[in-house]
Amino acid sequence: MDGLSVVIVGILGLIVGSFLNVVVYRVPRGESVVSPPSTCPNCGARIAPRDNVPVLSWLVLRGRCRNCQESISARYPVVEAITGLLFAGVALRFRIAVDAPTGILVGSVLVVVLFLFFASVSVALAGIDIDIHRLPNFIVLPSYAVAIVLMVAASIAANDYSLLLPAAIGGAALFAAYLLMALVYPGGMGFGDVKLAGVIGLLLGFMGWGELIVGAFSAFLLGGLFGIALLVSRRANRRSGIPFGPWMLAGAWVGIFFGDRVWNGYLGLFGLA
Repeated sequence: MDGLSVVIVGILGLIVGSFLNVVVYRVPRGESVVSPPSTCPNCGARIAPRDNVPVLSWLVLRGRCRNCQESISARYPVVEAITGLLFAGVALRFRIAVDAPTGILVGSVLVVVLFLFFASVSVALAGIDIDIHRLPNFIVLPSYAVAIVLMVAASIAANDYSLLLPAAIGGAALFAAYLLMALVYPGGMGFGDVKLAGVIGLLLGFMGWGELIVGAFSAFLLGGLFGIALLVSRRANRRSGIPFGPWMLAGAWVGIFFGDRVWNGYLGLFGLA
């Protein structure tokens, strides 16, 4: 993709991020994400289209409701910005050669769609897990079907099935590893994490062994560093519950964006690359 395409995909991400704010707020409450239209949680006034422009509207309104002047959490533009950056990152990471043969072109587009979908799921699940320490089946379980369908379709289009086996192994391996941890230490790992691990393993395995290993390890590295920071700052103790889903997802994106280079660099230290 050229620079303009990356910008367009990033803007699409901002728009999707605005919708994900609705998902994060309503799904835990069992509410529809389609209706009613968004309103101010304080005064109930409907959010006008001009006040629903991702990031920009929040800045123009200085983080306040136009109707009642109640503060609007900075989380809303942050979610939109993160989604936009992830979408742009996917467009950069999976460049599409428009002059490629039709099958390869279609396969490449499907891979981009796959990881844009995962970007959306990542933001929604991270936000919900931070709020209620739960990863809802409503989002996690359908992700298996979507990921598998898109991976198989991309492989058929490109006539290249070599990555389906690593994807299956990655999904099964991470699911089994997290399941074992949940059984051994129930207080530290929930079954929502186990189910999410399978999705992450599928996607990382589909990219390659380096991405799978680096992405899986990065979750524990990032989560561990965050936990240490909380302990040192005395904002948590050893018994505090810290949601691990966001760190699983952050680690997955480290693997997606940097896994191949990190893994090859690591192997190079031992002359194995």
